[in-house]
Amino acid sequence: MPGTKIIMLPLPTFACIRTAALVLAMSAPITSHAHGIAGNRFFPGTLNFDDPAVADELSLTTGLVQQPVDSTTVTNRGATVSFARLLTPTVSIGFDSGFIRRNWDNARQSGATGTNLTLKSRIYEGDLNETLVAASLTYGLPQTGAKRVGASTAATIAPNLYVGQGFGALPDSLSWLRPFGITAGVSVAVPTSKASDNLSYDPVARQFNNVRTSNVTTVHWGFALEYSTLYLTDRFVPGVLPKEEPLHQFIPLVEFAFDSPRGQKTRGTVNPGIAYVKDTWQVAAELVLPLTHGSTRGVGANIQVLFFLDDFMPALFGKPLLAH
Repeated sequence: MPGTKIIMLPLPTFACIRTAALVLAMSAPITSHAHGIAGNRFFPGTLNFDDPAVADELSLTTGLVQQPVDSTTVTNRGATVSFARLLTPTVSIGFDSGFIRRNWDNARQSGATGTNLTLKSRIYEGDLNETLVAASLTYGLPQTGAKRVGASTAATIAPNLYVGQGFGALPDSLSWLRPFGITAGVSVAVPTSKASDNLSYDPVARQFNNVRTSNVTTVHWGFALEYSTLYLTDRFVPGVLPKEEPLHQFIPLVEFAFDSPRGQKTRGTVNPGIAYVKDTWQVAAELVLPLTHGSTRGVGANIQVLFFLDDFMPALFGKPLLAH
């Protein structure tokens, strides 16, 4: 196709992902839920980091945020699409890709933010204790992000770990804590090259200049405090697993998201919001507030629509690709 660039994964990287897929498929537990569910607990899809759910999913996220860049303020309007497909009941493969429009006072640039491939597996599920644990391996494709918007053009490899823990199993003396749950995630993104070329905007000269930037290992980490309103209804019975999935509920939540580049200061945001989940989709909205210096400025916002494809389109996603 004219104008289409085909990017091949380096053979060692492809071999690592293929080997990891086989190991995860053989070692994963056989029980499964369609969504991020452990017992009475539903862990909603988070907007700033991945969650422990392993499922057929499609999410669309859009938002607006201001951030300081090169001694000026940039307004970012962006959108991200993420897709995951089950290989087995507990192992999925997927991708995410984004687009951003960046506005300076006297300039504007638009472009892709990069594309990632992810292999993910649920490694533990405890329904009675409301515990969910997943791990993944992400490969950031090189040259898929636009230099003009400051996206990294280097390839990255990132191991990731995600944990969800609900408190619905607490004793009656602590029953007021039962609606609460925590989701946490950590990702270590390791670049495969030491430096890359980017564009930097000079607000005085009102022009973009080529710059050589160092690529450093960055730890992306975060956690979310969630409140499940299901526990305020008679649908929840302490110590008893539900007859139906814990869907059709509002879940207020607060996400904390951080980036910690090696040798640099950690930047973080706090993101209060609310999610509503049905049987085939979830919608969530959050504010974006600066938590550390240099993260964001003012108040931003993100909105996400998440589709549970196995229920939304059961004819296409009714069973995993490798199911017998």
